[in-house]
Amino acid sequence: MSTPLKSQLDRRTVLSGVLFGSGIAASMIDLFIFHLALQWHHFYDLSTTEVALTIDGFFHAFGWFITVWGLFLLADVRRRTEVHWVRWTGAVLAGVGFFQLFDGVVFHKLLGIHQIRYGVDLFVYDLTWIGSAVMLLMFGLLMLRRTRPARLRA
Repeated sequence: MSTPLKSQLDRRTVLSGVLFGSGIAASMIDLFIFHLALQWHHFYDLSTTEVALTIDGFFHAFGWFITVWGLFLLADVRRRTEVHWVRWTGAVLAGVGFFQLFDGVVFHKLLGIHQIRYGVDLFVYDLTWIGSAVMLLMFGLLMLRRTRPARLRA
């Protein structure tokens, strides 16, 4: 297998993991835990419950779309070569951390379209949400760095 093809498959492996991780964060963690189980918030809490639930549906459809997209990319990589599972796992962790950090900073703080929870002091919740996002992202990026193929190391 030529080096450009290996490099392309490595990028696909990483993209697959990031998409899968971001989708799982959106569709599984956010949907099942915070929207359904705890019922703490919706994706858009600045309108009626009907609007919030409708937007939740679109948001989670998008989350599942990127999850499945990531799995299709993974299947393509797996069809062409052996998957470096530790590298893919690092990309998944980076994807979960990226989504959670983006959600916590952009949607919660900058746009204010929803918070983690209402009627409580948000400091501890924000610290936990954003802090765990940074830790997941950094751990995932560290795994990606340590598993970089030799030809890609700089």
